[in-house]
Amino acid sequence: MVEGTLGTLSRSVLPVLVTGLVGCAAVDRQLGQGANGELALTTGTRGESCCVMAKATPPQAALARVARGFLGRSSIRANGRSYSSDCSGLVRAIYATRQVDVYSGLGEWDGGNGVGRIYTYAMQHGRIHYGPAVYPGDLVFFHNTWDFNGDGLPNDPLTHVGVVEQVERDGTITFVSWVSSGVERYRMNLRHPNVHKSGNGRLLNDYLRRKTPRDSPATRYLSGQLFAAFGTVIR
Repeated sequence: MVEGTLGTLSRSVLPVLVTGLVGCAAVDRQLGQGANGELALTTGTRGESCCVMAKATPPQAALARVARGFLGRSSIRANGRSYSSDCSGLVRAIYATRQVDVYSGLGEWDGGNGVGRIYTYAMQHGRIHYGPAVYPGDLVFFHNTWDFNGDGLPNDPLTHVGVVEQVERDGTITFVSWVSSGVERYRMNLRHPNVHKSGNGRLLNDYLRRKTPRDSPATRYLSGQLFAAFGTVIR
């Protein structure tokens, strides 16, 4: 079930499109400033309505605890199995602790395609949504966190994924994800998607994309700007 509007990614073509994507790229907190212009392929809702923490079921709360337990690790292992050192591998390991394989039914092939495969699994076995209620353990997807097709344009869907830890009182979401140095906690505030830090220095949105000289004027860099959707699989 897909809730909300998918914008330039239609329901009919998305399952085909995502099979051509790679998992994710390493990202770094210390990045450049964002540029003006509209971000292509960004479909998630933003504004005062999002987000609030929904009451978690015990399995959802357990997922969030597991995700938190991976913080600081530089390798990914769960249930006696090692997973790829990237954002898709981390998500797969976290969900494996609940006996859920977010790649199942999609086949195995070389090249990864992790984020798109996980998104497809969420479409088939759960729901894609945009809040305002967000559950601990939810998947959180992003577009355009790197230039997958190498054309210098922000037109690269589903390039990063993390697992929601909690929603703070001001609507800031903390989520756990893999970056270049290992597993870290990141923040996103969809009420203020264009703000890195508030006036009092509070971090609202982390940088999820490196700035390069090749970036188009439409390229954006903050987590709230690159947000694509949430996925609820565990209930």
